[in-house]
Amino acid sequence: MRQEPLNGFDRRSLRRARLVVALTCLLGLLACWYALGLARLLSPGGWTPPSADSVRAEAQLASEFHAGPPQLILLATTPDSVDTPQATAAGRGLTRRLAEDRRVVWVNSYWQQPLPSLRTEDRSSALVLIRFRGDEQATRDAAGDIIDRFTGTRGPLRVSASGAAAVMDETEKLSEEGMRYAEFVAVPLVLLILLWVLGSVAAALLPVVVGVVAVAATTAVLRLLSTVTEVSLFALNITTALGFGLAVDFSLLLVSRYREELAGGAGADRALRRTLRGAGRTVVFSAATIAASLCALLLFPLPLLRSLAYGGATVVCASAAGALTVLPALLILLGDRLDCWDVFAGLRRPHRALRSGAWFRLARAVMRRPVLVTVGALALLVLLAAPVLHVRFGMYDDRILPSSSPVAETSQRLRADFGSEWVDAAGVVLPASGAGRSGTVPDPVLDAYARRLALTPGVRRVDARTGTYRDGRRSAAPDASSARFTGPGGTWLSVIPEGNDPLSPQGSRLAAGLRAVPAPGPVLVGGPGARLADTEHALAGRLPLVVGVTVLAAFALLLAFTRSVLIPLKALLLNALGLAATSGVLVAVFQQGHLSPLLGDITAGGITDVVVPSLMFCVTFGLSMDYEVFLLSRIVEEHRRGSDTATAVAIGLQRTGRLFTSAALVFATVTAALALSSLVLLKVIGVGLAFAVLLDCTVIRALLVPAVMRLAGRANWWLPRFGREKDRPVSSGTPVPAALTEDP
Repeated sequence: MRQEPLNGFDRRSLRRARLVVALTCLLGLLACWYALGLARLLSPGGWTPPSADSVRAEAQLASEFHAGPPQLILLATTPDSVDTPQATAAGRGLTRRLAEDRRVVWVNSYWQQPLPSLRTEDRSSALVLIRFRGDEQATRDAAGDIIDRFTGTRGPLRVSASGAAAVMDETEKLSEEGMRYAEFVAVPLVLLILLWVLGSVAAALLPVVVGVVAVAATTAVLRLLSTVTEVSLFALNITTALGFGLAVDFSLLLVSRYREELAGGAGADRALRRTLRGAGRTVVFSAATIAASLCALLLFPLPLLRSLAYGGATVVCASAAGALTVLPALLILLGDRLDCWDVFAGLRRPHRALRSGAWFRLARAVMRRPVLVTVGALALLVLLAAPVLHVRFGMYDDRILPSSSPVAETSQRLRADFGSEWVDAAGVVLPASGAGRSGTVPDPVLDAYARRLALTPGVRRVDARTGTYRDGRRSAAPDASSARFTGPGGTWLSVIPEGNDPLSPQGSRLAAGLRAVPAPGPVLVGGPGARLADTEHALAGRLPLVVGVTVLAAFALLLAFTRSVLIPLKALLLNALGLAATSGVLVAVFQQGHLSPLLGDITAGGITDVVVPSLMFCVTFGLSMDYEVFLLSRIVEEHRRGSDTATAVAIGLQRTGRLFTSAALVFATVTAALALSSLVLLKVIGVGLAFAVLLDCTVIRALLVPAVMRLAGRANWWLPRFGREKDRPVSSGTPVPAALTEDP
C-alpha cells in the first residue's frame, strides 16, 4: 500500500534530510574543535612580499650585524633621572634579564651603551631596544611574554612597550575583542531583519544555520592553511562577516523562491525541485563570480591578500554548498512549520499583486525618464568619487591602534621625545659579495658613498663606519661605536630621515632615492619607507593583471548566464562606478577626516593604506556581481518567457528588489559592526563594504540598471550569431503575467 506523504515530502526525502543535517552537525562540531586557538596562529602582518629587498635587508641586518630596526622598544621613565644609582641598577638588571632570554638576538639599552640618542635631554626617559629570533609568530609570542613580564613598575622605573612586535600583540588582542563586540551587536540586529523579511522565527534561523556552517568550515580551512603558509589575522574577521552575509543572500533567494513556487500551486516536493533548478542555478553563478573575484587576490605576492583569497573563496563555496544542501534538508524537515511564529504579523501590509508592488512602480517610473535618472545618478557617483583625486598612499603603523591603547601612547611619546632615529631609520646593506676581497668596502669608497647618500632629498643624517654625514659632508669622525657597522657579512649604513612619517609618500620617495644612488656594489635598502616602496611596487605591478582576470572572469560568467553581450558590459561599467564612489568616500572619511567629530581620530596619519584599494576592489566587485546576478536572473527569466524589455525589468525588480535590499541591509549590518573595532583597518573595511553594498542596492540596482536597460532597449539581448541557440523556457509554476507595452 502506498504511504501518504508527510508535509508534502515522502519518507525517503525525510530520511535523507535527517542524514544531511546529522552529518552537517558532526562535521561542524569537528571543524569548530579543530579551529580552537586559531587566532594565536594567525599573523597580523603580511603587508610586504617576503622576497622584497627591504625584508632581505632587515634579515641580514639582524643576522650579520645584530642591528636593524628593533622589534620591541621598552620606554623606561623615572620621576628623577635615568642616571641615578637606583635607576641605573634597575636598568642594568632589566637589560641583563632580557639578554639572558634565548629568544632574544640582541639587546641595546642606555645602561648598556650610554648613547645620547637612547635617552631624552632631560634624562627622565631611556630606551631598551630588542630584536628576536625566529619568524613573525615566534616574535609575536616572545614579545607578548616580555610585555607581560617586564612592563609596569620596576623599582624606580615605569616601563611601557612600543615597536612592531608590540603593535602586533596589541592588534591581535583588539582584533579578537572587536570581533566579539561585533558579533554581540550584529547578531541581534540581523535576526530582527531576518524576522521581518522572512516572516517567521523558523525561516529566520535558516540563514543563521547556513552562516554558522560556512564560517565553521572556513575557520577549519584557515587553521589547516596556517600550518603551511602565513595566514593574516584580518582574514578571520573579514571572512566571518563575508560568510554570514553570503549565507543570508543565498538563503533569502532560495526561501523566497520556494515560497513563490508554493504560492503558485506546486506541491512541497515539486516546489523544492523547481527552486533548486531556478534559484539554485543563480546561487551557483553568483558564488562562482564572487569566488573568481576573490581568487584574483592570489596574484598579489602579499601574504595578507593571499590569505584573504584563501578564506574568502572558501567561505563563498561553503556558503553556496550549505545553501544548496543543508537549507533544502531543513526545509524538508520543517515542512508546513516554515511559517510558524511570525512575530511581526500584525505590522505587515497585505500582499499586493505583482504589477502594483512598490518595486514594480519604481522601475516603471525610472524607465519613463531614463535619461534624467541616468544623468542624475551618474552625477552623484562622480561627486562621491571626487576625493580619490587627492588620495595619499602609505601604510598603517602603530596609528592603526586607538589613541587609548598603551602601545599607541608609548609610540606617540617616542615620536615626540626621541624622533625617528631608532624607529624610522633606513638600513643600507652592502653585502660582502659586493665588497672588496677582504669582504669590507675600502674606507675612501665608503666615505664617497656615504656623502652621496647624505645628499639625497629627505635625508637628515647618515651614520657609517667612517663617521657621521650631513648634507654631503662628514660632520663627525669615526668613534668606538662605529665598529658595529662592519661584520663578516659586509658593511651597512644607517640613514636617518627628516620628519617622522616614513610610511607615507615621502618615505617611499626617500627609499627610491637611496636605491638610485650609485653604490660600490650590490645594495639592499631596508626600513619602513623601503617596505612601503616594495609593497607599492608589488601591487602596482600585478594590479593590471588582477583587474584583467577579474573582469574577464565576470564577463564570461555573466555572458553564459544571460546570453547577452551588452548586459555584462553594463554590469562591469556600473560596478566600476560604484567602486570609484566607495573609494572616494573612504578617502574623504578616513584620510581627510571629514567625520572625525563623529567617529574620532580615524585618519591614521592622513594616508590611505596602499593595500586597501586592491582588497576593496576584489571583495566589493564580487558582492556587486552577487546582487547583479540576483536581479538579472529574474529579468532574463521573464524575457525568455516572452515579456518585452520594460516588462521584464519591472517584474524582475519587483521579484528581487526586496530580496537584494534585505540581503544588502543584513550584509551592511554585519560589516558595519566591524567598524565598532578599535582598529582603524577594520573600521575602513567595515565602513567601505557597508557603504558599497548599500550604494549598490539603491542607486545602481534600483535606478541605474532599469534606466540603462530601458535606453538600450532590444540591444540588451544582442548576441553574435555564432553564439545563438534556441533558448529553453524557464520552468516555473508561477503564472505568466500579462505583458506590458514598452514605453515609446
